[in-house]
Amino acid sequence: MKKIGLIGGTFDPPHNGHLLIAQEVLIALSLDEIWFIPSNIPPHKSREITSSKHRIEMVKRAIESNDNFKINLIEFEREGRSYTVDTIKVLKELYKEYTFYFIIGSDMVEYLPKWHEVDELMKLIQFVGMKRPGYEMETKYPLIQIEAPQIDLSSTSLRERCERGGNTVYLLPENVKTYIEENNLYGS
Repeated sequence: MKKIGLIGGTFDPPHNGHLLIAQEVLIALSLDEIWFIPSNIPPHKSREITSSKHRIEMVKRAIESNDNFKINLIEFEREGRSYTVDTIKVLKELYKEYTFYFIIGSDMVEYLPKWHEVDELMKLIQFVGMKRPGYEMETKYPLIQIEAPQIDLSSTSLRERCERGGNTVYLLPENVKTYIEENNLYGS
């Protein structure tokens, strides 16, 4: 039976914090793979996001050097908003022999009570929470907590850095940084 970690998000852009979290969970839970699942239409984002074509390509480039990291485009195979509960139901149906772990940052732990059909979701999958500076990990929901080296990094802060021509060295994978520049994303 394969053990798979899932990490979802807009990945706008994917950064070294995403990769660090994925690697730490892979090792801590002795997982076989980590699947990066870019959101098609995220329910909690009101701002315009970068096109799916660019976000998918950036994830592919970000994970290409790690054989245990894969991209799964399940959320692009259906219409409408990308609710985690719907994604997990489909994955569990497609991969009955796999055990899944859904990885979230501590910022999302605090937001769990607002997730779409969260009680149903908790019956379907084990959540893994990564500690992040400035956030509590207290929740009524069952959660495996993972300690990892702290890197306070967000896609929002990286987009802002790119917009003003700031430094992203050691924050973004080099091939993602190059892709952003080549495609003039985020005003780079």
